[in-house]
Amino acid sequence: VETPLLVGTERSDGGPPVTDEQFHAFLDEVVTPRFPDGLTVQTGYGQYRDAGGVIERERSYELLLLYPVAEYPAHDADIEQIRKEYLTRFAQESVARVDDQTTADF
Repeated sequence: VETPLLVGTERSDGGPPVTDEQFHAFLDEVVTPRFPDGLTVQTGYGQYRDAGGVIERERSYELLLLYPVAEYPAHDADIEQIRKEYLTRFAQESVARVDDQTTADF
């Protein structure tokens, strides 16, 4: 299964944007313990319509997770915990999640 998580860096509470250092600490503390076999992070720029209807543009990250289909039930809970923690820690309105079956070889 391939699960990208799309996360922004602008905070809904008006606080300062998430820094690279803060994001890397989040990876070390929250993501890596749940996915120790590896992951990929890409930086980007994205936009979305916030709860107030305003188009928000921001620096973003795509966190790409790959894992066997048989591990989906266990990793589903892990991924939801990652999303919940990012929302709380960085005052986000949402963290996008996309699940897709894929073929990968390492």
